Amino acid sequence: MSSNESIRAMLILDVIGRPPKHLVETLEKITEEMGKEKGVSVKSKKIKEPAVMKDNKEFYTTFSEIEVEVEDILYLAVLMFKYMPAHIEVISPETISLSNNGWSDILSELVRRLHSYDEIARILQIEKQELLRKIQELGLEKKANGKTSKDKTSKKKTSKKK
Repeated sequence: MSSNESIRAMLILDVIGRPPKHLVETLEKITEEMGKEKGVSVKSKKIKEPAVMKDNKEFYTTFSEIEVEVEDILYLAVLMFKYMPAHIEVISPETISLSNNGWSDILSELVRRLHSYDEIARILQIEKQELLRKIQELGLEKKANGKTSKDKTSKKKTSKKK
């Protein structure tokens, strides 16, 4: 691949939710945002009509096929990480060769994103532990109150039996 040759790819994005109109609007907005990304041009898009999910009739699902042209493979990698498509197909060129700098850019972006996701996961784990601790504290108070009232009730029942 020469340095001035662009890359064409087809991205498939899928969404689940409700109401159906919202899904279409969301895919329209995502496509618009993609087109504003540096080095990215949206060439075409097809958004399928939302359909009721088979497993959960309360939700709808749909998908879009978005053809993009990117100036460099790094921009395709950025689209992949930012928009998390369900599928990516590189249409052209047939062969893409990268210099060590090209690989370094892609791998650095990958590592940067993974560190970001790891940081989010760690924060969520800490917040979960704090919430569980608070729930346990509230649960112990309720159990203590519950036992006190049960103990009084059971004593009354016992004294009535005698």
